[in-house]
Amino acid sequence: MSAGSKFSFIALFFVLACSREKSKPMLEYMPNMAHSPAVKAQERTMFLPVAGSVPRNVEYYPYQIGDTLKAAAELRNPMPATLEILQAGQKSFNTFCIVCHGAKGDGRGYIIPKFPQPPSLLTDRVRDWPDGRIFHNITRGQQTMPSYAYQLDPAQRWAVVNYVRVLQRAARPTPEDLKQLKALGIDFSEDEPDTSAPNVWPER
Repeated sequence: MSAGSKFSFIALFFVLACSREKSKPMLEYMPNMAHSPAVKAQERTMFLPVAGSVPRNVEYYPYQIGDTLKAAAELRNPMPATLEILQAGQKSFNTFCIVCHGAKGDGRGYIIPKFPQPPSLLTDRVRDWPDGRIFHNITRGQQTMPSYAYQLDPAQRWAVVNYVRVLQRAARPTPEDLKQLKALGIDFSEDEPDTSAPNVWPER
């Protein structure tokens, strides 16, 4: 085919592809792009792995949602409560947890009273929970609280656990705690956190 013929063919294609209605071309060169399947923002679409493939750098969480007490007994927090880790936990908490649990962990988040108030993280009962139980609740969710395993990797979840401990100690601070809170920019002097909010966490 000569150069002139190729040019004529290309020109004819574009002429035929044009339509009076710009949203409905007569010819579609790549119809999959023009008519791609719609997926809602809340839907999660994932491709299945190829049969026989072996995942790498994947850490599976072995506990199911009802294994709360088992996870609490077996999990150990590997993250030290350094200032850097506490600041990382504070950032994650203020991004994902503060809307329900409130800035001080007392259950007075932004969604209250539009939604039911979540339990306070400052009660004696929650203070006595092992770190593994709080980590498990963040990972698997609890009651109306969803799982945050997709939003936070394990290290970030453990950092949140450490930050929750800071909030709990802030409700009854020692002089050393006050220094740590000041370093994190937290001030509880205006009002006392609510440590008497009803606790509805079930035993499992």
